[in-house]
Amino acid sequence: MNGFRMKGTVVFLFSLCCYLSGTQGLVNNQDQKTCCLSDTCSLVKELLSIGEKLGTMGEKMGTMGDNLRLMETRLQTSEKEVEELKKITGGQPKVAFSASLRESGSGNTGPFNTNTPLQYKKVFSNTGNCYNPATGIFTAQVKAMYYFRYTLRNNLDANANSVAWLSKNGQTLVSVWDNSGSDANDHGSNAVVIPLEVGDNVHVMLQANRVVYDDTMNYNTFSGFLLFTL
Repeated sequence: MNGFRMKGTVVFLFSLCCYLSGTQGLVNNQDQKTCCLSDTCSLVKELLSIGEKLGTMGEKMGTMGDNLRLMETRLQTSEKEVEELKKITGGQPKVAFSASLRESGSGNTGPFNTNTPLQYKKVFSNTGNCYNPATGIFTAQVKAMYYFRYTLRNNLDANANSVAWLSKNGQTLVSVWDNSGSDANDHGSNAVVIPLEVGDNVHVMLQANRVVYDDTMNYNTFSGFLLFTL
């Protein structure tokens, strides 16, 4: 709208300048008329160019205004969704997971040549999607205090050969051992409550050259959940 007004103003000035040029030509000699007419036309051309540029700028500003209003609407919608989520969760993030070692079948996992994170592939729950069954690693997305627990079943071999521990960022926290004696089918578990920063990771590490046994009864599990934020 502003562009049309500016163009109208420029057209008016152009008409006025032409009128004045014609009038001036009646009272001045031929050389003066030619000079004034040339200057007037140059001025009018500049005014027309400025008017066109201002009209284009006005159109762009109108488009920018529409985009800003759209972004404001989206922001308001997002804020409403966040407020609704806070009402549902009471403002407390919800993080919890539980998984077992095998999705199907039975047998030993391991031995491996190096210490290896156990991949608990059968996921029972994963609220918050912080646990990755492809790697067996839990990655904190919220700075908070967490509870973790894992269970272990010894191998079915005559000699016990199972060692696994809970690791935070490569640091050993708690462990379960059964690597002596001739009995089999032993179980063990351990747990810990620890603070985590965003990006910290926790997993169960199987020691090199050790094994754990599992089947459809899901003896080996890895679970954890957020207690409260920090």
